Amino acid sequence: MRDAARAEHPVTTSAERADRAQHGLTQHFGGVRAGSLRSHSRPRLGDLAAFNYWWLAHAVEVRVDAFERSGCPRWLTLAQKTYAGIRRRNGNSLFNDYFDDMSWLALAALRLFDATHESRYLADAESLWRHIVRTGYYELATETDSLPAIGWRRQQPAYTNAPTNGSFGILSARLFERTGRTAYSAFADSSLGYLETVLRDPGTGFLADGINRTGDGTIDRDWRFSYSQGLYIGAQLEAFGRDRDGQHLTEALRTARTTIETLAPEGVIAGENVDDSRRGGADIGLFKGVFYRYAADLAAHPIARAEADSASRGNSAQDVPFLTAFLVDSTDVLWQTFEPSLLSADDWRRFATRTVALSTELSAVLALEARARLDAVTGAAEAAS
Repeated sequence: MRDAARAEHPVTTSAERADRAQHGLTQHFGGVRAGSLRSHSRPRLGDLAAFNYWWLAHAVEVRVDAFERSGCPRWLTLAQKTYAGIRRRNGNSLFNDYFDDMSWLALAALRLFDATHESRYLADAESLWRHIVRTGYYELATETDSLPAIGWRRQQPAYTNAPTNGSFGILSARLFERTGRTAYSAFADSSLGYLETVLRDPGTGFLADGINRTGDGTIDRDWRFSYSQGLYIGAQLEAFGRDRDGQHLTEALRTARTTIETLAPEGVIAGENVDDSRRGGADIGLFKGVFYRYAADLAAHPIARAEADSASRGNSAQDVPFLTAFLVDSTDVLWQTFEPSLLSADDWRRFATRTVALSTELSAVLALEARARLDAVTGAAEAAS
């Protein structure tokens, strides 16, 4: 069956793989309206009411990935329709109770602004940013000082975490880049400072998920999630863009290596649940896709790659090829199980054998698009096999 699928759909480059993955996303998850996406590959009764705001924000971004890679306007149109559908399903509002959700949507809006140059998307991103600061701002007390942070959701302002502050920090950095407003750069810096000071293990570079979830100041060090690491990497890349300090790249590479060694000892990120016996979609299905987005940006970064060729960088010079090899090898593993059906399992070493969650599928498409971007930079596009 797999050989027949290859014969019918020969795919030789990572760009072609990414394109097929995009078509698979539409084929298996597309709803009645153009741009709408169901929560599962096989329609469930509950899907009619299900509304996964932040999953769909990532669907917008991954469609923009396809547009930027291919130049095909169809993907941009789908991204715009998905974005409009989020707002429509959300009662014609941008806002909800979760501050990480709103940062994801604002990042998607910025991608649409960059792709279309339509000011309404920048206005949406800025409106979301202001709402997050106005309703989610929290002063986190430390032993020596206090740190500005953003709470996870409106009902728990004192619970702060990496997904919220990482995504908000990247959003702030990108808004500063596009507008020059110093309020944005100040929050970009403070968000990165929060991640480094509160959640990051200085010995390994690995980030805990959050602090004070249970109201007693406990740091959730046993919640080890790939997207938290990816967001820290992304925040460091944005910081390098602001001040050109190479230490940002060094720290990002250290976190990337630790993430791979911690969460993917067998070559793929397979199980990052708190309870490893529980697997299957839900929000966790999307986590590694976020890691791949920012890890690929790091591996493709021209300064990081140039420094990897410099003997003066010492051991850190090996981190770029290590990261690149992981991204290439793991997406090759993914393709072997993904290609026949264009559906992804949570563990990429296995074939999808049941109903697939949109979150899980999005991780696969995100990763394949990230691989295509990386190959375009490294000149390895013909190496996909």
